[in-house]
Amino acid sequence: MKTLYLASPYGFSESQRNMILPKLVDILQKMGFVVWEPFARNQDLAKHNDPYMIGQADMNDVYNADGIFAVVNGTPPDEGVMVELGMAIARQKQIFLFRDDFRRCADTDAYPLNLMVFAGLPNNTWQDHYYTSIPDINSPKKALYKWLHGI
Repeated sequence: MKTLYLASPYGFSESQRNMILPKLVDILQKMGFVVWEPFARNQDLAKHNDPYMIGQADMNDVYNADGIFAVVNGTPPDEGVMVELGMAIARQKQIFLFRDDFRRCADTDAYPLNLMVFAGLPNNTWQDHYYTSIPDINSPKKALYKWLHGI
């Protein structure tokens, strides 16, 4: 089974942690992924209030996951998510972006976000790696489904 690191700021907000984050984890797991959700994986480290070890654990998970599914909402998106995304791009991981935020945060009309966010995606088919709704995530026409099934 393929592992997918879920980079998101949703663990910081109680309402997002309880309402939105479980929906994302659930749909990805139902697709067949092993989802590495850092807020759940690092609960023990958080109890000890050890931010350095939390950061190291997250970095190791990004390095060891097969791909990353990054929630890039916000203007700009969460800086922790952007760092995790940058690590994944540098490691040439499979990249998938989720943004259901309608606001633009771009330096070009070519992309809805800063052009560097798309550096790890294919030039002509980046839209296949970009998701704008939860139901869209498991679409057989999109890259996440195709990657999981080796299509």
